Amino acid sequence: MTKRLFSLAVVVLLLTAAVPALAAPVPSRSVDAIQVRAADLATINSVIGNEEVSAALAAQGFTSDQVNQRIAALSDEDLRSLASNLDQVQAAGMTKDMWIWIGIGALAVLLLLALT
Repeated sequence: MTKRLFSLAVVVLLLTAAVPALAAPVPSRSVDAIQVRAADLATINSVIGNEEVSAALAAQGFTSDQVNQRIAALSDEDLRSLASNLDQVQAAGMTKDMWIWIGIGALAVLLLLALT
C-alpha cells in the first residue's frame, strides 16, 4: 500500500512539474502611474515657466533644456515629491517660515527694548 501511494505521489509530482507555467506580460507601469507622472510634470513645468523661476535658474547657469532633461530623468517618487512641495520652493528670497521667524525675532527685540 505504501509503495503504491509513493508511486502515485511520484507520478503526480512529475505530471505537475511537466506542465508549463502560463505567464503573461505585465506592464511596467499602470495607467494611473503614467497619468500621475504627467500631472506632476505639468505642475512642475508651470512653475518653471514662471519668469522669476526661469531667471533664477538662468542665474545659476541652467538652460531650459538642461532643466527639462534633469526633470525628465527624475524617478516617479522624486517627481511626486517635487510637485507636492512646490509651494515651499521660491525662485529667490526666503520661505514663509523664515519670514515668520524673522517677525518673531523682531517682535522679541521690540519687546525687550520697550521693557528696558
